[in-house]
Amino acid sequence: MAKYIVEQSGPLVGEVEISGAKNAALPILAATVLTEGICEINDVPRLRDIDVMCRILRSLGAKVDEDWETHTIKVDGSGISVSEVPYDLVKLMRASIFVMGPLLARLGKASIAQPGGCSIGDRPIDLHAKGLRNLGAKILMSDDLVNASVDTLKGALVYLDFPSVGATENIMMAATLAEGSTTIENAAEEPEIVDLASFLNKMGARIKGAGTDTIRIEGVKALHGTRHAVIPDRIETGTFMVAAAITRGNVLIKNSVPDHVRPVIAKLIECGAVVNDELEGLRVRGDVNRLVATDIKTLPYPGFPTDMQAPFMALLTTVSGTSTVIETVFENRFMHAGELSRLGANIRVNGRTAMVPGDKRPLVGAPVMSTDLRGGAALVLAGLVAKGKTEVSEIYHIERGYEHFVEKLSGLGAKITRVED
Repeated sequence: MAKYIVEQSGPLVGEVEISGAKNAALPILAATVLTEGICEINDVPRLRDIDVMCRILRSLGAKVDEDWETHTIKVDGSGISVSEVPYDLVKLMRASIFVMGPLLARLGKASIAQPGGCSIGDRPIDLHAKGLRNLGAKILMSDDLVNASVDTLKGALVYLDFPSVGATENIMMAATLAEGSTTIENAAEEPEIVDLASFLNKMGARIKGAGTDTIRIEGVKALHGTRHAVIPDRIETGTFMVAAAITRGNVLIKNSVPDHVRPVIAKLIECGAVVNDELEGLRVRGDVNRLVATDIKTLPYPGFPTDMQAPFMALLTTVSGTSTVIETVFENRFMHAGELSRLGANIRVNGRTAMVPGDKRPLVGAPVMSTDLRGGAALVLAGLVAKGKTEVSEIYHIERGYEHFVEKLSGLGAKITRVED
């Protein structure tokens, strides 16, 4: 197993280019199942989850060509005829469930194992099933398998009890080929939803309202191939913003969309960091003011993103004062707190609230384990400022979501290496 060796590095300085968003690319790749045409997807990050999705598409009968020199994936869906997704692929990634809606719309049936992924909390697919049932699908769920079938999908009103990103995307994809109109109320509003809708509309879908809490889809008879560029990854953007702040550095973050990270910008400014929107990107400086505590509460978009809670907590262990972190989205998303404590942080967790004392005592390097994707990134950021050497194991979690993480950090002056254990 590989691990990262991270050493105290001093301020990060320079510029970094943000990759395409994994959480936008995955549903877009799944949406290619909806057409027999050829789709070209640009700015796709080279990550393990992307590889798994490509393997899933091939298992369904699609022809998938990957060109990593140009970060382009071409999918020819004309040969798709298989409706069952192999368990050995589904167990690797929760986003496997994204193909259920497209398979129902294309083939009228889908069989998918209950999805795997990071253990950050209970993420049942009940909302996916509820929405697809509203469109007329019959769905049988067991502890390990989801079987779905339908004669004809028909438009309907779908109200989501929680604005789930995955459920919104799955229902939206299925509804593009349903008969009549579908309205999704209390829909997720994330930028990745907007990007998927943009891709689907380029294919000939009729979707309005993406990015708001009400999405309306007028079903069409068929979709065609198209070309689309994936949006920049807002969580990678936020992670490098925090990396600049935690090391008291000065970093220009290129290929970023400021509107997608407004809550992170606001909280960094509250801490005393300087954030400027320049012509080439976002510049974050942690070297201007003394950084101080702030409180964060995770919420669905446009609130503070749950995916940024762990990296931001790492920052809060280094500022003056005590911060409060409230996690409202996932109940198990404080697993990294225990690992940060191995580095000297004195974080106190009570249910969904964590009290984070600041810089009364410096972090000290130690062996730690990545518990999930964003928690692993938090440990790396903490290791950059901890005295001595930090060994981060179970890094496969991190490499699911960050492309060239070591190379990008090293390019800013970080002392980090990837070694085989």
